[in-house]
Amino acid sequence: MIGSIDPVEVATVSIPLASAVLGLVIGYQAYRGFRRHDSASMRYLSLGLILLTAVSFSLAAFGTLLLRWEVIPLSLETPILLVARITQFAGLAFITYSLYRRP
Repeated sequence: MIGSIDPVEVATVSIPLASAVLGLVIGYQAYRGFRRHDSASMRYLSLGLILLTAVSFSLAAFGTLLLRWEVIPLSLETPILLVARITQFAGLAFITYSLYRRP
């Protein structure tokens, strides 16, 4: 621990945040592909990527912070985890749908 800053806590916050930002960038690029080519498959791909990366990582990171800082009760840990997992599953489902969707 350096001063009052815990390096593990900094990594716990910064890595999911960076992953969420990268996920948004990738999802936005897929969205631009959808807009440029009017491809429904790209729409589902971009939605899936955003849900899989940006939304689920943000939920997990901010949920962890709120729990660690005791802003919300520990009894909400399981529901937060469940929502993050459902978001990941939905993202994967949209990506799979985009790959097998027929125009």
